[in-house]
Amino acid sequence: MSEPDFTVEIYQNEYLPEGGRDVNAVVTVATAGTAAAAPATAASSAEIIIVDCSGSMNAPPSKIAEARAATAAAVDVIRDGVAFAVIAGTHQAAAIFPSDGSLAVADPQTRESAKRAVAGLRPGGGTAIGQWLWLAHRMFTSHPAQLRHAILLTDGKDEHESPEDLGTAISLCEGVFSCDCRGVGTDWEVAELRRISTALLGTVDIVPDPAGLAADFSGMMTAAMGKQVADVSLRIWTPQHAAIQFVKQVAPAVEDLTGRRTDSGPQVGDYPTGAWGTGESRDYHLGVQVAAAGAVGQEMLAARASLVVSSPSGPEVLGQALVKAIWTDEEELAQVIQEGLEARKEGDEDTATAKLGRAVALAHQSGNEDTAKLLAKVVDVVDAATGTVSLKRKVDDADEMALDTRSVKTVRTKKQRDI
Repeated sequence: MSEPDFTVEIYQNEYLPEGGRDVNAVVTVATAGTAAAAPATAASSAEIIIVDCSGSMNAPPSKIAEARAATAAAVDVIRDGVAFAVIAGTHQAAAIFPSDGSLAVADPQTRESAKRAVAGLRPGGGTAIGQWLWLAHRMFTSHPAQLRHAILLTDGKDEHESPEDLGTAISLCEGVFSCDCRGVGTDWEVAELRRISTALLGTVDIVPDPAGLAADFSGMMTAAMGKQVADVSLRIWTPQHAAIQFVKQVAPAVEDLTGRRTDSGPQVGDYPTGAWGTGESRDYHLGVQVAAAGAVGQEMLAARASLVVSSPSGPEVLGQALVKAIWTDEEELAQVIQEGLEARKEGDEDTATAKLGRAVALAHQSGNEDTAKLLAKVVDVVDAATGTVSLKRKVDDADEMALDTRSVKTVRTKKQRDI
């Protein structure tokens, strides 16, 4: 199987102010082709669907019914030859299919068997998400697949274990599999699922109405089936005496990768980007502080960004580019939204109004219409350009959680090489 063609481009402002040392760049990585083209060899892929079966999933009963339907819909999308399994999560974790804790190989017969097992899921018990992740880890590591992906659904808080227990489980799973997390309804904690999805290089989102689960699960599984290359790293080289300030994914969602660095040589560090398929594009904001400011007119190489994947013969470079500078405000948008919502919860209306007003102005300036629409459900916008807003007296819980979970999603506006 051939790998997708990667391109690495730098969007930059080449001119730093006199005396300036802080260099910023947006590194855009993209793969050619359509999203559904040339998926990975089925035998190299494994999928696990983790379904919350705690007692709250029966309130209302449509929640567990739609979760069963969504799981069946996702199973239908799994390609022949892909290893897969289903886990039921309560205050403990149980392998529902296959029941012996192994992974089955997808074909028409095993998909039907899995759906019959899923049809028997019944709610009862508590919630210990770390236990679910432990079992998924054990099942994934028993199989040689390179591309490992999980879908995790919950409707509640992680109440039957400590935050430390959950943290230990997340750390165990880092680098082993990616995980897309979904919360159904409004009684779950955004921060808990974001903690998982961030560490495991997945996504997090709210499904306010259980009826929307099937379409969402199908979409996630379709995207997973299009992945071709596992464990791609963004490798950053910097000159002597230069220091990396941060490396953050800023599109299609904001994720801070700074603390995920693995040293791979003198002045070289690798940052995980997860699995890739064709037709994908992601932006990374890189901040570097150079050792000394150059004289006016002097050019300086601030960094070199390469895309690297492991192979039997050693690291393979998929693409690279030289880094200079650019600025982006997408991260600020995510931050002020989350700070504004937190202030609103705490009753600090002045701070909430100021932060959410700033978010409205940033969304307006960047042309981020999706976030602007979400903000309009939480605040009344008087003047979008200046960020003049007033807090709505009554806000639907689902609207507030949608703004929180989706605040890290970004949109691309037209880039210029010199700004």
